[in-house]
Amino acid sequence: MSSAANIAYTIAVWIIPVLFAITLHEAAHGWVADKLGDPTAKSLGRISMNPLRHIDPMGTIVIPLVMLMTVGVAFGAAKPVPVNVRYFKQPHLDMALVALAGPAANFLMAVFWALLITFSLHFLPRSSYAIILQQVGQAGVTINLVLIALNMLPVPPLDGSKILAGVLPTAWANQFVRFERYGLYLLIALIVMEVAMNIPIFSRLLLLLVTPFMNFFETVFNFQGIYL
Repeated sequence: MSSAANIAYTIAVWIIPVLFAITLHEAAHGWVADKLGDPTAKSLGRISMNPLRHIDPMGTIVIPLVMLMTVGVAFGAAKPVPVNVRYFKQPHLDMALVALAGPAANFLMAVFWALLITFSLHFLPRSSYAIILQQVGQAGVTINLVLIALNMLPVPPLDGSKILAGVLPTAWANQFVRFERYGLYLLIALIVMEVAMNIPIFSRLLLLLVTPFMNFFETVFNFQGIYL
């Protein structure tokens, strides 16, 4: 298989898991915000499983493709769901719950893809479809666990920073959120160093964070070393 065919096949395997990982992540933010009193995302149609409502050309398409072709793992970001904290009774705590909803949705999706792998291993052991299902399932587990690990970092504007702000005293939380723009620059710098300068700090950090999750899933679902 040529390199172009390999890339096309890899994209075909990853496209559905990546789209749903970031789509349901954002939809979960909006759904919890609505339940806590903020109708902003719902009024804009952002509580939806339709990827077109969440796609950001750069974060959803360009960055995942570049990462997939350079470091072998794809992750991306959708358009952030708008949240108006003025609707919340407890702004910092409620915002933390909204932030936690995204990684929680990714965990549930990782379980779904893990069950798909388990199904293929036990019920389609000799089928040609089994390999495809395992590869798609592996992509699904991987992208969702990567998003969990990445978003739980307490670096603004990632979800982990909002969760941390939700448990800090109000005065500390107000000071912490001021660093949000600097956190974004830090993430961009790490990605640029990875892609343009071949300094793999970012991928090694992700591997360090994701490996315990991956080992846990392999053990619980008895994947028989499918990721090795």
